[in-house]
Amino acid sequence: MSDVLFQLAQVLEQRKQEPADKSYVASLYAKGIDSILKKIGEEAAETIIAGKGGDKQQIIYETADLWFHCMVLLASQGLSPEDVLNELQRRFGLSGLEEKSQRKVN
Repeated sequence: MSDVLFQLAQVLEQRKQEPADKSYVASLYAKGIDSILKKIGEEAAETIIAGKGGDKQQIIYETADLWFHCMVLLASQGLSPEDVLNELQRRFGLSGLEEKSQRKVN
C-alpha cells in the first residue's frame, strides 16, 4: 500500500524540474516554503471540518489532500516518505507517554 507514497514522491521530485506555469506542484515550489505551509494549514482545517461532519468519503478526500501537501513539504526539504515511515517504525510499540518522554526539549 505504501508504494503509492513512493510513486508520488518520485513525481514530486520530477516536478521540481518543471516550469511553474505547467505544474501545480512546481508552482508551489516556486512560491516557496510559506506557500506550501499555508496550503498544509488550509488542508488541515478542511480535514478537521470533514472529521467534524462525519462524512467518511469527505474525510478520506480531505486527508488525501493533507497528505499530498505534506509530501510536497517533505520533497521541498529533501525528505521522503521513507523518513517519516522510519520515524513511525521507531515509535511502534512505544506508548504515547513513553515516546513523548524521549523527545528532546526544544
